[in-house]
Amino acid sequence: MEECGIRPTPVRMLVAGILCEADTPLSLLDIETTLDTAPKSTIFRALTLFEQHHIVHSIEDGSGSLKYEYCNCSDNRAHNEMHTHFYCERCRRTYCLKDTQIPDVELPLGFTMHRANYIIKGICAKCNQAK
Repeated sequence: MEECGIRPTPVRMLVAGILCEADTPLSLLDIETTLDTAPKSTIFRALTLFEQHHIVHSIEDGSGSLKYEYCNCSDNRAHNEMHTHFYCERCRRTYCLKDTQIPDVELPLGFTMHRANYIIKGICAKCNQAK
């Protein structure tokens, strides 16, 4: 955090730790549930600040709840936000598919892409095994 010019407050450290240890992106509610003593507004401000400094990125997975993912615990500048995510329609978890890049899209002349949100929806491997 300090490398990015962010003062590491106790709540910010806790939010970063939760996101860094998570195996899937988490919603604000997921983080609130874990940090039940921290105010929702403080958690949200930490997430917003982290996103502005590219420590986390947000994912709109169609569930109605924005999910947050820690970019990379060892080097956040190396993280590529332009990758695919998978949303499981059964367990409602979102998975980061870091090795699956978003397909190239040829935009009309004059258009410039800054960000893409590429979600694949279906049933995850864990839910398929539980059938």
